[in-house]
Amino acid sequence: MTEPTSQPTFFATTRWTMVREAVRGGDDEAMSALGELFSIYWQPLYRYARRKGKSREDAEDLVQGFLAHLMKSQALQGLDQARGRFRSFLLASFQHWMINEWKHASREKRGGGSTVVSFDWESAETGLKLEIADERSPDRLFDREWALALLHKALEELAEVCRAEGSGGQFEVLKPCLTADSARIAYADMAIDLGMTEGAARVAVHRLRKRYRRILTDQISRTLASPDSVEEEMQSLFAALAG
Repeated sequence: MTEPTSQPTFFATTRWTMVREAVRGGDDEAMSALGELFSIYWQPLYRYARRKGKSREDAEDLVQGFLAHLMKSQALQGLDQARGRFRSFLLASFQHWMINEWKHASREKRGGGSTVVSFDWESAETGLKLEIADERSPDRLFDREWALALLHKALEELAEVCRAEGSGGQFEVLKPCLTADSARIAYADMAIDLGMTEGAARVAVHRLRKRYRRILTDQISRTLASPDSVEEEMQSLFAALAG
């Protein structure tokens, strides 16, 4: 699988500076980018609310109301960039919304009002139902959900790139290798499926993993104030996945 020259994606500039621009008004691109952030990370917020004891309906209303609040108000102005991580800001703000703002917010009928992004509530709820009992705090589990959302988004982006290159079929065969232990990968079998030598299959897996890590690093960098914090954030998120 050849590696084309990396090109910046639409979302690559979404850091704290873009978040600030989003709430100054008149910047449709920034607002769209902020909406993209929410479309990726709403599920960790929903599951956080559910783990804090909120009913399904209340959790839905809380998340939708909170994101609408951020998109339409001046809530993001005057942010302290030293906070560094968008996930930390988002969770702290959501906690504040749950404790204080929600008590005073006028509750609209579900399905009415403004919709920030389209949410698959059922998918989020199903995941919770299948969850094994976990004694970790909702805050720690939020970090785990955030990490999973990043991994999923990076995988989606990689799949899209491969399909655009015409190597979507090869990607589907090699995809399990992205998370598998190298010692357990059946390179010979994959080589037969792909009509290549075992050596070529090993090279293809290596390149795919390299591209996946690069995309994941890019995804992480978009939620940080400084690219210098990427490696630390990556380690923190993998630690959250490991428990």
